[in-house]
Amino acid sequence: MKTPIFEGAGVAIVTPFNADGSINYEKFAELIDFQVKNHTDAIIVCGTTGEASTTSDEEHQALIRFAVQRVKGRVPVIAGTGSNDTEYATYLSIKAKEDGADALLLVTPYYNKTSQAGLVAHFKHTADRVDLPIILYNVPSRTGVCIAVDTYKELSEHKNIVAAKEASGNISHIAKVAAETDLVIYSGNDDQITPIMSLGAKGVISVSSNCIPKETHDIVDLYLKGRVKESCELQLKYLDFMNNLFCDVNPIPVKEAMNLMGMNVGECRLPLVGLSTDNKEKLKNSMKKIGLI
Repeated sequence: MKTPIFEGAGVAIVTPFNADGSINYEKFAELIDFQVKNHTDAIIVCGTTGEASTTSDEEHQALIRFAVQRVKGRVPVIAGTGSNDTEYATYLSIKAKEDGADALLLVTPYYNKTSQAGLVAHFKHTADRVDLPIILYNVPSRTGVCIAVDTYKELSEHKNIVAAKEASGNISHIAKVAAETDLVIYSGNDDQITPIMSLGAKGVISVSSNCIPKETHDIVDLYLKGRVKESCELQLKYLDFMNNLFCDVNPIPVKEAMNLMGMNVGECRLPLVGLSTDNKEKLKNSMKKIGLI
């Protein structure tokens, strides 16, 4: 297995907005400090949960730079720099390295999608030009393309491609990746942390960590310490809440949850809109069960 960028729970941190839609950097600083204080093991900035798809170039780079400066080396900062435009992904990755990011998270191309051969060419293009550890992000529900096991195998031969964030939800697929490559695996689904740990994963890149960072960290930490039963118990304790964080498109529910907790992270940018009344009630009920509100 390649060297992990981190072991534990990395938060796919939200981007807080002011009422006028601008980025609330004062709140972003609070969120980063809250995460580090509560044992989050890495900060993943400008991912799906961070609404990178609706941030401008300037905002994207500023968020990464701000996170690096605020974290001050306390935990790794992993920059989401993926795109369906290979040159743009490389450009963002170069800028992220210049701004001090410790690693990169590169999602598969979306909309134009590409073939498995195209995935190899796409990821290698960036990996050849930016000397940082790279996590490949496989999330076919969002992008319409899944990284095949043979593709993972070929990409794992590159020295800079070290890990996979697996959000396919397909345990059999993840097992094959674990069996046939030396990539470090991170769960991309909060409801599958313990099961994927059983296949050798080293942690999770988590949405739920925005609300329950210590608890999500503990699910991984307990497993790594051989306390599998306790890890499983925590996974199941928070399962309903984790599932309700995906009752609508991420990050709509998690921002709603954080606002209910008094974190005041603002709304999502359009085209994402607020939760329906029914989903809001489901989310509230799941939060009440675990004492978050």
